[in-house]
Amino acid sequence: MKRAGGLLSGSTLVAAGMIGANAAAYLMTIVAARLLVPRDLGAVTALLGIIQIGTVAALTLQAVTARRIAVAPQDRDTTIGTVARVAIAISLGTGLLAAAVTVALVEPLGLGSIWPALLTGATLVPLTMMGAMAGVAQGAERWRALAAIYLANGFGRLGCGGLAMAIDPSVTACLLGLAIGSWAPVLVGLPQVRGRAADARGTSRRPFVREALLGSHALLAYYALSNADALLARFLLSPHDSGLYSAGLILSKAAVFLPQFVTIVFFPLLARDETSRSRHLAVLGVATLGLLATALLPQVALIAVGGNQYAEIADRLWMFVLAGSLLSIVNLLVWDALARHAHGIVTSVWIAVSSLVVAAVVLQVGIVGLVTSVIVVALAQVAFVLLAPGARPRQPAPGRV
Repeated sequence: MKRAGGLLSGSTLVAAGMIGANAAAYLMTIVAARLLVPRDLGAVTALLGIIQIGTVAALTLQAVTARRIAVAPQDRDTTIGTVARVAIAISLGTGLLAAAVTVALVEPLGLGSIWPALLTGATLVPLTMMGAMAGVAQGAERWRALAAIYLANGFGRLGCGGLAMAIDPSVTACLLGLAIGSWAPVLVGLPQVRGRAADARGTSRRPFVREALLGSHALLAYYALSNADALLARFLLSPHDSGLYSAGLILSKAAVFLPQFVTIVFFPLLARDETSRSRHLAVLGVATLGLLATALLPQVALIAVGGNQYAEIADRLWMFVLAGSLLSIVNLLVWDALARHAHGIVTSVWIAVSSLVVAAVVLQVGIVGLVTSVIVVALAQVAFVLLAPGARPRQPAPGRV
């Protein structure tokens, strides 16, 4: 009963924080849809997709830190000290890598300037640091602190990004605002890691780094899958259709984000549970929220997305929501694998990514064909992990860190 009460209380706090943060992110996309023309909205959406993929490093730091604290709370200070020492280096490396990759895509994405590419990398530096702080709060089940970090992330970017576009409705201004606003959660989460570096002296960082590399591989595969269609739309569709697809992705991302608090709250329990019971409960919760999202989100007036210029996709919005709901279940299954220190799921996710790209390119899909491809691939991934014999990752030995 105490555990159930803790889950309920934690779920309430984290749900409030994540819903608030996602509402801020949703408002940010609405502001962008209102202030930017479809061509620029398509470019911003593609860059946000790159940022989302780049947050693999942040989520890896969060997952590894949270898992280690959850399964070995007696070593919490050592874990915090270790992550505090490596977070800055990983953050800078992530930002530089993302900037270099995006610079190479300036012409294919039609950015018209190198600055949006550089600002994409700059945005990922604080976002990666935030991952370490969120991981400490999550593993220690400090739900109030975790909710505060999420809220600072969402509203920091909304405030700065919205203000920047109000001053100058352009892709560069939007990314500049996001880069500045992304420091807000770092300031809020700093107390989680402050003053702990000394506790990790004499402790090897290799096991932590090795686990982080394995975790980043799994999360990279998932975020490639969940963001591939945004990039494919930019490359394969006309600028106008790419903008329309981006408008549909607003609801798709809402459906992905809506159930994420279930994954976050269940993660420490998934790390400690030697059975599949916690996973089944979490999948049930995410699937239920996905069904509600598919039923309700398409009812959102299209005017909230972008007005009459996006009315062409009004009757297809349910498809975007369904795709997002299925991707949210895939997200849970990946985090379940990380919680159990088992990474066998990564191969099937990369196969799903490859299948989506090949289908879209070979069939030369349009808007409907692309979102349908996402639905089919995500559904196949969920079915494989849940139903295929031997697909379930093996449970590591109890207490393994």
